[in-house]
Amino acid sequence: MPRKDGRPADPAARRGRPARTVAPWVRTRLRTAPGTAGAFALLVLVTAFLAAALPRTVDRYETEGLRHDIVTARPSTTVLDITAAQPTGDLPPETRADMVTPEHLARKRAELRELLPAPLRVDLTQSAHGVRTTKRVAGLDPWLPKPSGLPPEFTLTTVPELDRHTTVREGRLPTRAEPGRTSEVAVTAETAKSLRLKVGSVVHVPELFAKEPLALTVVGIVEPRLPQGSYWSADTLLRTPVLASKVTGGGTYFYWQAGLLLPPAATTTILASTGEPEVYWRFAPDVSELTAQDEPRLTAVLASVAAGPDLVRIKETVGGTASAATGLDEIVEAYDGMRTAITQVVTVAAFGIGAVAAVVLAMTGGLFAARRAAELALLRSRGGSLAGIGVRLLGETAVLALPAAALGLLLAVLAFPEARFLPALAAAGTVALLAALALPLRALYLHRKPLAHGGREDLVDARPSRGRTVAELTVLVLAVGAVAALRRRGTGGAGDHLVSSAPVLVALIAALVLVRLYPLPLRWAARPARLLRGAVGFLSLARAGRSSATGALPLLALLVALTTAAFGGSVLAGVSEARDRAALLETGADARVTGNADLVPLTDGLRTAVRRTAGVTDMTAAQVEYGVALPDGTGRRPELETTALVGVDPESYTRLAGRTGFGPFPPGLLKSTGTGGTSTGTAAGGKPVLPAIASPAVAERLGTEPRELDAAAGEFAVRVVAVRTGTPALPEQDFLLVNGADLPRGEDTVLLASGPALDGAALRKAVAADSPDFAVVLRAERRAAYVDSPMQEGAERIYVAAIGAGAGYAVLALLLSLMQSAPERATLLARLRTMGLTRRQGRRLLGLEALPQALLAASGGMLVGWATILLLAPGVDLVRLSLAAPPGIATLDAAPLRADAWSLMLPAAGVVVLAALAAGLQAWWSARTGSIKELRAGDGR
Repeated sequence: MPRKDGRPADPAARRGRPARTVAPWVRTRLRTAPGTAGAFALLVLVTAFLAAALPRTVDRYETEGLRHDIVTARPSTTVLDITAAQPTGDLPPETRADMVTPEHLARKRAELRELLPAPLRVDLTQSAHGVRTTKRVAGLDPWLPKPSGLPPEFTLTTVPELDRHTTVREGRLPTRAEPGRTSEVAVTAETAKSLRLKVGSVVHVPELFAKEPLALTVVGIVEPRLPQGSYWSADTLLRTPVLASKVTGGGTYFYWQAGLLLPPAATTTILASTGEPEVYWRFAPDVSELTAQDEPRLTAVLASVAAGPDLVRIKETVGGTASAATGLDEIVEAYDGMRTAITQVVTVAAFGIGAVAAVVLAMTGGLFAARRAAELALLRSRGGSLAGIGVRLLGETAVLALPAAALGLLLAVLAFPEARFLPALAAAGTVALLAALALPLRALYLHRKPLAHGGREDLVDARPSRGRTVAELTVLVLAVGAVAALRRRGTGGAGDHLVSSAPVLVALIAALVLVRLYPLPLRWAARPARLLRGAVGFLSLARAGRSSATGALPLLALLVALTTAAFGGSVLAGVSEARDRAALLETGADARVTGNADLVPLTDGLRTAVRRTAGVTDMTAAQVEYGVALPDGTGRRPELETTALVGVDPESYTRLAGRTGFGPFPPGLLKSTGTGGTSTGTAAGGKPVLPAIASPAVAERLGTEPRELDAAAGEFAVRVVAVRTGTPALPEQDFLLVNGADLPRGEDTVLLASGPALDGAALRKAVAADSPDFAVVLRAERRAAYVDSPMQEGAERIYVAAIGAGAGYAVLALLLSLMQSAPERATLLARLRTMGLTRRQGRRLLGLEALPQALLAASGGMLVGWATILLLAPGVDLVRLSLAAPPGIATLDAAPLRADAWSLMLPAAGVVVLAALAAGLQAWWSARTGSIKELRAGDGR
């Protein structure tokens, strides 16, 4: 109040400025509803964390996948091998020697390394350079091992820094060499053992243009420190000898191939050999700083090094005969194919969850605007401007959304390091912006003109405006057109946002159509319900038909969430099914016991041991013989000259075929002809004819007439009585299946065991105890081997997280839609109780009112999920995601996407159950808290 002298009491007023507000708007509003503010901040925090974590997770598993593919590939394919021809012979000997000195080669290596552009980085610790022979030279000493009378052949290589890569077992490292005459060498322990070398042994190899051979003295036997590294494994002969073979008209002859390690000073010794020497610089890749974003640039660099501008610069550095070779480009290309296939599937989940999160944030703003409708209407009626109200509401939400989004971004960065920051920042910023603007925009739209107090909040007198109708029709036409275009052109395009947004588009179409059509059948059903005894049924149908909780946004959120969950569940189910199928194609059963060589017969003790193994519920034995020559038969399929013959016990074998789905057949088809059975006839040579089941190609070649066969199992004739595309013993090969009891020389060689809880370790132990000549292959182990790449694991984790996030947002969307009309339902219950409504009837009323909306969302979600999978299935192949191998190399050629019934029905059923629980909980809480507040006199509700 003013002072006695008439001057204002507030110093700010005395200075001509407006007085400071005692209770700031934002602080007052946050203190008024701290629980609501905290829940809103938590929602923004979680959403921002998920939005920021998604691109960082994708970056991380893509980078790990690229590094994994390079590190796990054979070093011979990952190294960059730069070679140049040896100095020409017309040069003076001194000049030739100077061009291959260790110092000259090391200097050229440094120059070459500088020429290689990023991101092609070099690991010098695993790189090498020197001189080597391109053609193996024969060992002339008679004491060298000669398995078939052929002399061993050696590669001669100078290797730098041998002391850093080896441990000396005997002797010392080679250091001296006499130009063109002799040299010291070292060999690995494996080479020394196989070639019978020891310290002091002298190996003689031919010398070029000389009668006397080169003498190479072994002075050391070494053990590689990192045998799997590029230094040793780029050329495996340097560490491990190989028993090779030569096939000639006289038969197959075996001989040894090995490598001799020469010191860097022995370059002139190699130049004097007959091995056609060359100069080499071998660079091992360094992937420690390589990222997925480097892949396009790396592909371009590799192409330039192999045949481009970088190769020209390499030739200018080391000579015009230089060339560069690497298999790294093929590895990167395979990686890009897998990333494209996986990204196409992952982006569908990203778009779906992003759309659901955006709708939920918009619904949150709508709920806040609805709860504060009376307050904002009062402000507007008393002269509040839209701009002033909007700025204050923006301040309320921004002060919560911005810190929460920043904290979510920080948590994502800490949880997922080594990834790009800008995409995560953009995602978290988008969440903060949407969360901050949802309430102001919704409030400004609703209060763009003053509202009359006391209007109804349901849809009984709501009539969509012409503008809204035009807008909905426009969106509907655009969505239908986009889906039609997508269906017409296919879904094979990678990185196509139209493909990725298919669930959202289909859900948008369904939401717009269902929201318009939803009230009509309920209102029709309410008319005969009026004739029923009691008012609960009629009231529930009438209120459900005009409830404000059934809007486009809640329905869209539920449909997209259910669709994403259905798509994700179908993807995971398809991946699991593809891996199960591929593993079964490799083994034919849960366990496969075969000999280490062909035609090793099973023993009775082995059969008994397998049968007694824990978890084995059934087993069958078969005789498998490969390479059985086929007669000309019908003359068709001339390229099919041989096939595999399989002799089985029809009773036990058809049980296995029925379980696996690989060509089941009635046992009577292979009824025995040699043990009391009926023969299918007699061949021209008087041999009994065995009934046979054949693969399609074999059946086409043999026809339906009896055909004689000459196999290790005996001489007999077969007649094809049935055709099957596969059989458990040979799921992926052409075959001829007969009754094993009818074979003249029948001896089972393969044992197929089944059991859902089969103990693989116990089975291996039992087989090894009986005979060391047999190996065990387990279906479970083969299946586990298919998860090979971090990209597969990362994509599966994203889909699991997408299903969980979709379920969470669906629950939140359902709760938000019910919360928006919760005060109205509470008031209704209170008033109806004054008219005699019991608590049980109140629960029934709220449950029946919520049921149509939940059924609408559930049925619409299943329909939209099924339609989305049907739409995207032609362009989605799960082979890469399932088996980490491209079609043609993988066990399966294709793994199409199919709708999984459980993924469609379980989330939809969860929505119905949750809606019923929420309605029952509200009825219980309303009965518990009483009705004083809802029955206040003069309340506009």
